[in-house]
Amino acid sequence: MRFVPNWLEIVAGVAILLATFYDLFQSVVLPRPAVNKLATVRYLLRGLWRWWRWVGERIDSIPRRETWLAAFGPVGVLTMFAFWGLALVLGYSLLIDGFRAGIEPVPDTFGTSLYFSATTLVPLSYGDLVPVGIGARTVIVAESATGVILAALAITLLFSLYGSFQEREELVVTLDAIAGAPPAGVQLLENAAEHGMQEELIKTFDDWRHWAATVLESHLAYPILLFFRSSHDNEAWLNSFGAVMDAATLVLSTVKDGPEGSAHLMIKVGNHLVEDIAWYFRYQRLDDPIVERSEFDQARDRLGQAGYKCRGADEAWTDFARLRSMYASPLNQLARRLSIIPAQWIGDRSYLPHRDPARVQRRSRGK
Repeated sequence: MRFVPNWLEIVAGVAILLATFYDLFQSVVLPRPAVNKLATVRYLLRGLWRWWRWVGERIDSIPRRETWLAAFGPVGVLTMFAFWGLALVLGYSLLIDGFRAGIEPVPDTFGTSLYFSATTLVPLSYGDLVPVGIGARTVIVAESATGVILAALAITLLFSLYGSFQEREELVVTLDAIAGAPPAGVQLLENAAEHGMQEELIKTFDDWRHWAATVLESHLAYPILLFFRSSHDNEAWLNSFGAVMDAATLVLSTVKDGPEGSAHLMIKVGNHLVEDIAWYFRYQRLDDPIVERSEFDQARDRLGQAGYKCRGADEAWTDFARLRSMYASPLNQLARRLSIIPAQWIGDRSYLPHRDPARVQRRSRGK
């Protein structure tokens, strides 16, 4: 009996393979964010994270909740490659079934073609099915090569992700010594003044400026890194970054004798990171410093007690609100999205007794 290729299956298989290869290219090979483009795995991870966060937020114990949420990053990476692997197996199985006349013995069901595809991609072929036709042989060779490439991409991406994670966390851990745990911008400036560490403060701004540029390149190229949580208690990379940004903002707006040059550069590069995160997640920036005037006045008083010469309260508040409005809302939206434990001025601030109902409504829309 003479078999003819099933062109419907072949076309469907090619379509699935092209979509999967494009997804792999955009997500792994291309070292830059792919916005408004087809990236199926991105939507898969977003849906999985919503469910993962929903479960985590219902765990009462903070350590257990953090352990659960921290597992999402590695699980997300495995999910990505499992999804791509299954999609490739399905696509090639349709091609194999379309060219089943060129296989001995001829697969009697689609399940047999699916089995042949899976054992070829891994590869674990036992020789019970042998391609003899040109079309079938071409498909098998292509799938074998694809399996090797997929394994190489998985290994390369894992090394890249964990290298970027370790580089990110190094400064997060060292910041505890000067900014506390959880970190706070006011405490960073207080410790620098009380212990005569002005040079260390300048170095902190310079190091975190480099950190922001590094995270800008790595985390937007591979957004799954955003979900890798810090491995130590009372630490979160977003809170640490926000604390340094707040310290730089206080230097520029409130402190008269601070290292304005380093603080200015920190704000410039940090805002670039925040703007790109807002662009990637389509966050809408609100013209709101998120911090209440009373909180700012308390911070200004603490800085004065620490030995800083401070500007007038009204003048300082105006500059502080203007500078912090440039990064506050996207930073807080991302903190809520990642379900990060709140730190000073960052994260869930719904408990505050806001007197402006319109502001409360705007913030609630950012959740």
